[in-house]
Amino acid sequence: MKLSVVMPVYNEEDTLEEIVRRVQATPWDKELVLVNDGSKDRSAEILAKLAAQYSNVRVFHHARNAGKGAALSTGFKQVTGDVVLIQDADLEYDPNDYAVLLRPILDGKADVVFGSRFLGGPYARVHLFWHYVGNRFLTLVSNMFTNLNLTDMETCYKVFKREIADQITIQSRTFAVEPEFAAKVSKLRARVYEVPISYAGRDYSEGKKIGPKDAFIALWAIVRWTVFHRAKRRPSSGT
Repeated sequence: MKLSVVMPVYNEEDTLEEIVRRVQATPWDKELVLVNDGSKDRSAEILAKLAAQYSNVRVFHHARNAGKGAALSTGFKQVTGDVVLIQDADLEYDPNDYAVLLRPILDGKADVVFGSRFLGGPYARVHLFWHYVGNRFLTLVSNMFTNLNLTDMETCYKVFKREIADQITIQSRTFAVEPEFAAKVSKLRARVYEVPISYAGRDYSEGKKIGPKDAFIALWAIVRWTVFHRAKRRPSSGT
């Protein structure tokens, strides 16, 4: 099995080298597809250094910031692996969790795996009450529309078998990509599993980018992708 790790990057000069080092330390045959989403700090310079240092790192650039969904769309079009995993470029999510994330797929039970921050992972930072409430509320509303029973729809850690990833055309440009994934996975009738993960959340002073306005965008995205979108199955190009 070859793992494709897709990593959006926006102004992550402080954590970028460390998160790539942690991903590289995992034992999987893998490629890293890093998408610089118009960073204004030293991220582009660091990405060039990483691409020169590691033969399995490929870097793509957006001329200006277009949003997480846009970065993931670029990355998904470039993957060559059997399984696709989304990794943020900060240090909130721990690549040591790859084993638990991949197990349901490797065991032949799942097509998609969500890593839940709320299922009791090894550790989680005590953190931002209203952010937690917002996450749980958006997950509840998403579940009502998708008929999934997720505990953490907004999680970064989502893993897809390649044939499922190939059937998802990412259209959201912003953090609305998270409910878009949930809606489109449900319409594909994929086998979805959740596993507990660790979480070292940042606050806004540490660079957290998602804010209250994103909750309203997510609510519209839930309705848009569940009510007004019809899934179009395409022949798989996966292996």
